[in-house]
Amino acid sequence: MRRHLLLTAGTLMTAAVILAGCGESGSSGTEAPASSAAGNGCAPVAGDKLVVLTDDKNLQNTDNIVPAINKKASSPQLIAALDKVSAALDTTKLIELNKAVDIDRKSSKAAAEEFATANSITTGIAKGPGGDLTVGAANFSENATLGELYNIALTAAGYKVKVQQIGNRELYEPALEKGDIDVVPEYAATLATFLSGKVDGKSAKDPSSPQLDTTMTNLTALGDKVGLVFGKPSTAQDQNAFATTEAFATKYSVKTLSELAAKCSGAATVLGGPPECPQRPKCQQGLVETYKFEAGKFSSLDAGGPLTKTGLKQGTISVGLVFSSDGALAAG
Repeated sequence: MRRHLLLTAGTLMTAAVILAGCGESGSSGTEAPASSAAGNGCAPVAGDKLVVLTDDKNLQNTDNIVPAINKKASSPQLIAALDKVSAALDTTKLIELNKAVDIDRKSSKAAAEEFATANSITTGIAKGPGGDLTVGAANFSENATLGELYNIALTAAGYKVKVQQIGNRELYEPALEKGDIDVVPEYAATLATFLSGKVDGKSAKDPSSPQLDTTMTNLTALGDKVGLVFGKPSTAQDQNAFATTEAFATKYSVKTLSELAAKCSGAATVLGGPPECPQRPKCQQGLVETYKFEAGKFSSLDAGGPLTKTGLKQGTISVGLVFSSDGALAAG
């Protein structure tokens, strides 16, 4: 599992099941619901450049990058150093960082060092109390790069830092609570959902929201129950998104999901995504309920991976689920 529970977990009960280790998320049926699309739709258009359609009705929640910190390891200087990283990031810059690693094949360390220099990350950072810190990172390149950025900022604050790539959230979050690691780059809405399932179990209410302030208020309260505190969230988001080729967007004059629904609901439109997409509230089910978007056909591919991106570029799907910070979305 990469970082999102939101695509595959239709309810917090599902999140609780994941935490209990009872199988993979998204293991339910894969058959797409019957389409009621009555229009002609928009046939796929091949192209090399991908663009994300604006989620103008806020289907997705606020998976902004936020530093998660073990409370005992925290200090004002530590949080201020991590906040420097948050302030320097936005989604466009995160896409470029991911491009540097995933497409240009730079190491996460090298990409982070270049970014830190270009954005003056270490300028003005105050020295903290010092000591050893372990920054944990999940097992995918974006999180590893963010971990290296935290390393740079915290080193400038006077700490001796080690970055340790640990695995998925089920492994690193308990280690963060225990203090085996001190800091992790996290994703606000997904972590809030995860902690809510862990703290409240089957009685949990969804703490995530399309409004960042609401998500952070709920996340902060949940963190307090398990000994975690948080820095300021970045404007950079890595969350579910829907992309087309630039050629498709130009041909059909669509920039938003509302325009896609209005102009492209119909038989010729092919939606691509992971097998569980048709039943998930942040994928096809959400497109139907929030936007009244009706695809003529669903193509079972992957979650923002090479199958979906290849399907878009080769013109076998009209629109596909991607991640909003994917390096493949970089301009130029």
